[in-house]
Amino acid sequence: MIQVAQHTYPDRDSLMRSLKELVADQLRAALASKDRATLAVPGGTTPGPFLRLLAEEPLDWAAVTVLLTDERLVEPTSDRSNTRLLHETLLRGPALEARLVDYLGDRDAALTAVEDALPIDVAVLGMGTDMHTASLFPGAPGLADAMSPAAPALVEVAPPDQPEGRLSLSARVLAGAQVIHILITGADKAAALRRALEEGPLEEAPIRAALTAPCPVSVHYAD
Repeated sequence: MIQVAQHTYPDRDSLMRSLKELVADQLRAALASKDRATLAVPGGTTPGPFLRLLAEEPLDWAAVTVLLTDERLVEPTSDRSNTRLLHETLLRGPALEARLVDYLGDRDAALTAVEDALPIDVAVLGMGTDMHTASLFPGAPGLADAMSPAAPALVEVAPPDQPEGRLSLSARVLAGAQVIHILITGADKAAALRRALEEGPLEEAPIRAALTAPCPVSVHYAD
């Protein structure tokens, strides 16, 4: 059984507020020892309340580089764009000064920018009921390459049963973070987490790349 710190909250609001405080404190600690810090955050709707709360934190946001854990290959104005969602949640108020690495423009420039921002100081990850994280989906073509220690920082994947391709941080980048928080809600994802914590191949449950990372890893859950 994989061992990680697990935190259960009485409700989702408590989860989002507690996680916001943890992440803000960890970013401050990183900035106290160097000029820039890197924050990786997921897309989707679940982390929205956390990101809105984090946006109001009094940090030196101009010194923070933000990476999406993954992005859909769509127009940045699309309702399915994680970049658009991030502008509506995190990149406002004080956090508007943060630097977001653009995945939807020049691909080589995006890869270089991600590599330059590594290692990630604080990574906040989501997880699906199929035990995927970022866009590392079980059974996806090219998953083995994306999970390889030799993978580039940013990989293109074609998840099965998805309407478009995606760009994702590779497993080595996620696992190389200084600290990892995994944000999950609902009974279905709690059951998926229990399966992911069992020993098994990474390709079966890509979230295991994060759960077995050498850095501190915490799971934050509310029903």
